[in-house]
Amino acid sequence: MSNLLSTINSLITNLNGIPSIHIFVSNLANGEITILTAIFWLGVASGISIIGGAIGGIWLAGKDLGYNLAAMIGGLFGPAGVIPAVVVGLAILKFV
Repeated sequence: MSNLLSTINSLITNLNGIPSIHIFVSNLANGEITILTAIFWLGVASGISIIGGAIGGIWLAGKDLGYNLAAMIGGLFGPAGVIPAVVVGLAILKFV
């Protein structure tokens, strides 16, 4: 366990020495929207929408289609409305 903690500590110490990661983390903490933070937030929103779509698909059509198929279809259709909304929202936040 201590070996794992020392490995994680050395990894974090090495990442602090890279200026681009430091800039990225400070942009996330300050709420500034750059191309990297926009891609990061788009990925986070896409992941959450896939999970939410799968849950919604199971909830709505699980008994009719089968739970696996309903989860797959819900996971595919979940991001269909979220991704354009996130892109428009990030553009509005950036330019207004």
